[in-house]
Amino acid sequence: MKFGPVALNDALGATAVHSIRQDDLVLKKGTLIGAAEVAALTAAGVKEIVVARIEPGDVPEDQAAAEIAAAIAGAGARTDRAFTGRCNLFAETAGILVVDKDAVDNLNRIDEAVTMATLPAYKPVVEGEMIATVKIIPFAVAGAARDRAVAQALDARPVIRIAPYQVRKIGVVSTLLPGLAPKVIEKTLKITAARIAPAGATIVAEKRVPHEQGALARAIDEVRAAGAELVIVFGASAIADRRDVIPMAIETAGGEIDHFGMPVDPGNLMLIGRLHGQAIIGAPGCARSPKENGFDWVLMRLLAGLSVRREDITGMGVGGLLMEIVTRPQPRAEPTLEKAQAKDQRVAAVVLAAGRSTRMGAVNKMLAEIGGKPLVRIAAEQALASQAKPVIVVTGHEREKVEQALAGLPLSFVHNPDYVEGLGTSLKTGIAAVPEDVDGAVVCLGDMPQVDAGLIDRLLVAFDPARGALVVVPSIDGRRGNPVVWARRFFPELMAVTGDVGARYLIGQYAEAVVEVPLNGDAALTDVDTPESLSVVKAEIERA
Repeated sequence: MKFGPVALNDALGATAVHSIRQDDLVLKKGTLIGAAEVAALTAAGVKEIVVARIEPGDVPEDQAAAEIAAAIAGAGARTDRAFTGRCNLFAETAGILVVDKDAVDNLNRIDEAVTMATLPAYKPVVEGEMIATVKIIPFAVAGAARDRAVAQALDARPVIRIAPYQVRKIGVVSTLLPGLAPKVIEKTLKITAARIAPAGATIVAEKRVPHEQGALARAIDEVRAAGAELVIVFGASAIADRRDVIPMAIETAGGEIDHFGMPVDPGNLMLIGRLHGQAIIGAPGCARSPKENGFDWVLMRLLAGLSVRREDITGMGVGGLLMEIVTRPQPRAEPTLEKAQAKDQRVAAVVLAAGRSTRMGAVNKMLAEIGGKPLVRIAAEQALASQAKPVIVVTGHEREKVEQALAGLPLSFVHNPDYVEGLGTSLKTGIAAVPEDVDGAVVCLGDMPQVDAGLIDRLLVAFDPARGALVVVPSIDGRRGNPVVWARRFFPELMAVTGDVGARYLIGQYAEAVVEVPLNGDAALTDVDTPESLSVVKAEIERA
């Protein structure tokens, strides 16, 4: 192919390499130059133009891209019409993308004019999703290069294909230990059902048994007898060794362990085995979370009927660091205040008292009194009486009056000048004021006068970042309330919260890091927003 600048009279029959915009003239890149184009360029004062001209033996870009793409496409992949030197490939069915990496690499080394790109190998795809593209960089490619690319692709065929989902019936066995709440199992089942739904799979059998080898082995047999084609075991305790309960139960049931552990975080403690020709997975703890983890990488391949060998798993290390690990193990023993103090960790209290109290009318609710004390002083005194240190109060609306209501208390004050923009700005201001040597912060609301020091301390007892308990929330009959304890790991995200919704969405986003502390009563759910709610709370406190 010839390439370079030429006079306009020599451009006839060639292709414009660059777009030209001059006065009223717009000539797009790739335009075939004819007499009309030469006349328009001349009228615009253009004397020279850069063109490409196909020579004998060259193959036009669209033709070359289409022929190479056709040679690449395997089962479940279709090619689209080539345009501007590009031919895209799409999935004809839902499944797992299987790519011959060596074949793709070899094709990309044939000639710099020939390129191919794909989605990551083993990515789950849906019908109609674009999975690869062949792009010819110049306007034509030497026929010899096209021939080599087609020949190599046909020799390695299929270079790219879709493995459709085959396994539809899933059995789930959950083991139980004291302290594992039933709702954890229910949530795990819900997440698992959602995870396998894109593959057209459903949970056809489910068992819950003690975390004991014999009971688990029997349960595995029972879900298989109920029609399960693949069994997933969720352990109440993480698998620690090949001799642990889950792998030993698989062997007791007559199966064998293919591999334990994987170089993917989260997902390290994954176990894969086989029982009578069917796959069985010992799920890592992160599989209880809907976020992508190593469990997904293995599960989806198995649902497509693809084998997952030891060498497949050990080859997942590059790219296997998916996120910072925030999952937590099940606690081995009930924490106590003494143990919490022995952890040598500091938690600050941040009391939010900056709001405008728009629902209270003309009254600033922080200054409304119960038993002769302003609400904000009640909240601050309880925070001071707890184990949280230091106590920081965020002011905003009627700053001077709020500080006066707290006079004489050993508090730190920080003012939020942007309080009218919502709770998020106060949260940001308060977290930014937490000292650097503090491990976490309990965020308290200044309008919750029934939250006392004992409630706060119960939350601090459960807070244990070293064991993965990074967010602690009070829970009353399944409803989550306030205050909430946050590990320093979340401070940057707390400071990025905007608007008036607070950080509640982060709790849902990091569900695997959340510890709930069950409480009686409504103290953690009751705030004062209106004159009516103030009257109700005042009456309850006075009765007590």
